[in-house]
Amino acid sequence: MAQRNFKEKPVRYDFLPFHSPWLGKEEEKEVLDTLRSGWLTTGPKTKQFEKDFARYVRAKYAVGVNSCTAGLHLGLNAFGVKEGDEVITTPLTFAATVNVIVHQRAKPVLVDVNRETMLIDEDQIEAKITPRTRVILPVHFAGQPVEIDKIVKIARKHNLNLVWDCAHAIETEYKGKRMGKFPGICAFSLYANKNITTGEGGMATCNDQRLARKLGILALHGLSKDAWKRFSKEGYKHYDIIYPGFKYNMFDIQASLGLHQLKKIDLFWKKRREIVQTYNQAFSKIEELGLIRENPNIKNAYYLYILVFKTEKLKAGRDQVLAALQQENIGVGVHYQAVHLHPFYQKTYGFKRGDFPNAEYLSDRVISIPLFPKMNRQDVKDVIKAVRKIILKFKK
Repeated sequence: MAQRNFKEKPVRYDFLPFHSPWLGKEEEKEVLDTLRSGWLTTGPKTKQFEKDFARYVRAKYAVGVNSCTAGLHLGLNAFGVKEGDEVITTPLTFAATVNVIVHQRAKPVLVDVNRETMLIDEDQIEAKITPRTRVILPVHFAGQPVEIDKIVKIARKHNLNLVWDCAHAIETEYKGKRMGKFPGICAFSLYANKNITTGEGGMATCNDQRLARKLGILALHGLSKDAWKRFSKEGYKHYDIIYPGFKYNMFDIQASLGLHQLKKIDLFWKKRREIVQTYNQAFSKIEELGLIRENPNIKNAYYLYILVFKTEKLKAGRDQVLAALQQENIGVGVHYQAVHLHPFYQKTYGFKRGDFPNAEYLSDRVISIPLFPKMNRQDVKDVIKAVRKIILKFKK
């Protein structure tokens, strides 16, 4: 009699998503209050959230926008980046970081990353500076900051502006200081899978009043200050177009979520830290896995937990490993496919494989596993079990 071929059971029967937001009664009540107020767009709740957010990240000013991408674009625009200029950034980032440079008709100049931290290699930045360089755009990655002091020193030496991609870094600290404290413009993300969320949304922060005013005007069509109040009970006010701006403003329904998410941010962080500690204990001694090294004198926001699958020690490539984890009902992500490997950037700027070997090594091997505060102990155990199972399956 032929032997039956039973399909192997997955680690979980129900699917564990890569991320799930933690929203409660407070957010529901605030959104309902906003809906009933009749004021849905940019208004008093957005302004309050801007103040609260600025206070949290230790910035003097914050401008609510509809995405981190918008914040990055506004930053380059406010600093006058134009056609023919160059902006230095990393190849290991989400495409938005580089797309905003393209939208300003400037040239993205990429600097390879440190293989152990995934952060831009600050020691290679100066070699890429030319007379056309206008901005350095570093990316704080997965919750860990770049070497800020070194990069600020380089920017000051060459009279360059700084726009910081803080999409992963709301809670991040560098030498005891939060990200909003440093010179330049910071862009933060409040997207659905971030540490706190407004569904879609972001913040641009700075410490210069003139720059903050320009950011606010650019974010709302270039309308003169406080034009959002023109339909309020204060009475109609004529506006002037100061700049050819954008439609990037945050609105009060988003801010209703953000006001209460921000109050929970430290609780969320503590829960993610506990998960990270459990993961570290489980994975640190598996020779087929690499973990991202954490620099000293920082506070990690713990946005992502990234495993580097050493495919040279496995019988499978990264995408096979990824698919196998999904078959175990574990949600995963890839952060990121290196920017210079995408066809648009290769065709437009002549990038090719081999240009940035550290970014490529990581891009070919990284998988992000679930890390969110709603996860319970069994969820964490299931992720660990699934990773170990896949390693054993594909081990050489």
